[in-house]
Amino acid sequence: MPKISIITVNFNNLVGLKKTAESVLEQSYKDFEFIIIDGGSKDGSKEYIEEISTHLTLWVSEPDTGIYNAMNKGIKMAKGDYLCFLNSGDIFFDNSTLSSVANKINGEVGIYYGDVIFDQIRRKRIIPAPRELAYPFLIANSINHQSTFIKRTLFDEIFYYNEDLKIIADWEFIIYAVCKREIPTRHLDMVISIYDASGVSSIKENQKAIMADRQAVINKHFPLYSFNIDEIETLQSKRGKQFQHIKNHKVAYRVLKWLISLLLIFLPKENTKN
Repeated sequence: MPKISIITVNFNNLVGLKKTAESVLEQSYKDFEFIIIDGGSKDGSKEYIEEISTHLTLWVSEPDTGIYNAMNKGIKMAKGDYLCFLNSGDIFFDNSTLSSVANKINGEVGIYYGDVIFDQIRRKRIIPAPRELAYPFLIANSINHQSTFIKRTLFDEIFYYNEDLKIIADWEFIIYAVCKREIPTRHLDMVISIYDASGVSSIKENQKAIMADRQAVINKHFPLYSFNIDEIETLQSKRGKQFQHIKNHKVAYRVLKWLISLLLIFLPKENTKN
């Protein structure tokens, strides 16, 4: 059975760190590594890590240049076959999560991924991952980092997280691995984690920067299939996500196509002449 490494990145988030560490240490399955990479916190996080250090495989508390620099440190320290990045504030769905995952991971594919509960301040909602990953989905979305188990050797074979990207380097890695390198993936039909939606990638004000970075990644790795920012924003919009949700349900998707065909009857014909 492949060994799993859990990597937790933290910076001045003692409350979130405690929640995450308790979730990991309370797992019924015990054959895993637990690595904490702290960015030199001044809020008591380092002292807390020292308190629980006997339960950790490795830990470090020192300044870093950002979340992906910290994650890359964790990757280089890890000895597990598969890595899961559970950051401060994120938790596993329940105490048997790792046990269920370990029974499903057999080492046949490079990336295993599952579903996530998006924990917003006022509500929680399940976000199911697609059963199969493809470019049309990944161009505007990604699988949840906290619900993903990536074969450690892939980082040496492909690349480590791009530290110039402050928010979406994990998305770049996944879309490149799946769509460029054709790394096999498998959906684990289960909720794996509860994602703390107060993170930097969830802040509305960061969305423009995220879209610009997505554009740069697409232009770099997929120049023949480039999307512009406006098109990506459309796919990321509420209506775009609703369309993707409908598309995953065959009957609803047939009804939608029928309604669109009916609507097109009453619209002016598109001029296709050059």
